[in-house]
Amino acid sequence: MIDINKAGTFTLGTRTVTRLGYGAMQLAGKGVFGPPTDRAGAVAVLRAAVDSGVNHIDTSDFYGPHITNQIIREALHPYRDDLVIVTKIGALRGEDGSWNKAFSRQQLTQAVHDNLRNLGLDVLEVVNLRSMFDVHGPAEGSLEEPLSALAELQHQGLVRHIGLSNVTPTQVADGRRICPIVCVQNLYNLAHRDDDALIDELARHGTAYVPFFPLGGFSPLQSSALSEVADALGATPMQVALAWLLQRAPNLLLIPGTSSVGHLRENLAAAELSLPADAVAMLDRIATGA
Repeated sequence: MIDINKAGTFTLGTRTVTRLGYGAMQLAGKGVFGPPTDRAGAVAVLRAAVDSGVNHIDTSDFYGPHITNQIIREALHPYRDDLVIVTKIGALRGEDGSWNKAFSRQQLTQAVHDNLRNLGLDVLEVVNLRSMFDVHGPAEGSLEEPLSALAELQHQGLVRHIGLSNVTPTQVADGRRICPIVCVQNLYNLAHRDDDALIDELARHGTAYVPFFPLGGFSPLQSSALSEVADALGATPMQVALAWLLQRAPNLLLIPGTSSVGHLRENLAAAELSLPADAVAMLDRIATGA
């Protein structure tokens, strides 16, 4: 039995979660659009994650859309008391599967209510506002209006805590002047380390950083150094990549996603993997090469 508590815990809002969580994006169909080919398998993955000690699940009602949250409800409702479900708003899916900005007050309010209904919740524990000035990565632009609208929903009791996703350090600083920010969710992994300084700053403030695509996303990380370290430790490259993130900073909360129970268990085993200093030094050089 894997002991994911060896990865440690961190505070997310007012809750304590294990640092190895689960990202539900891959439970939707191809391109995060439409239903999965194996809904029963998706349900099984969620139940296996929670049975393994995962108490932090990341999702969004624009995965599918609606489908991922409905599967989470089917698999896990009524939810365990220690389970923290984090969702995000700020985008809508087009009929062609496109990702479109949805920042108006009406759209954000609808998104919160959609998440509540599909998840079967009365209040959302954490809602991330996803910046959509550039779909592919952080881009400057004012989040004051949509973030203020989300803060109003928080004051209404529909949202407990607020985070930010796909954002720049400037947007994080500006956001803090509007409402408390409990987490930042950006692209970060062994090869993509633009947020190194931001991670360290957030750690000083006790704020969680949640790297998405910790394994490279739709194009898995490929590196001879990563493979070499994995071979030496008797682990998989993906386990090493996750273990490196866990050792990178104490405020990193991981949400690797998969639609396979086997892959889920492989990912969770990273909690028990300790990287020696020479391996960390070799892995640190991957970003320079990238």
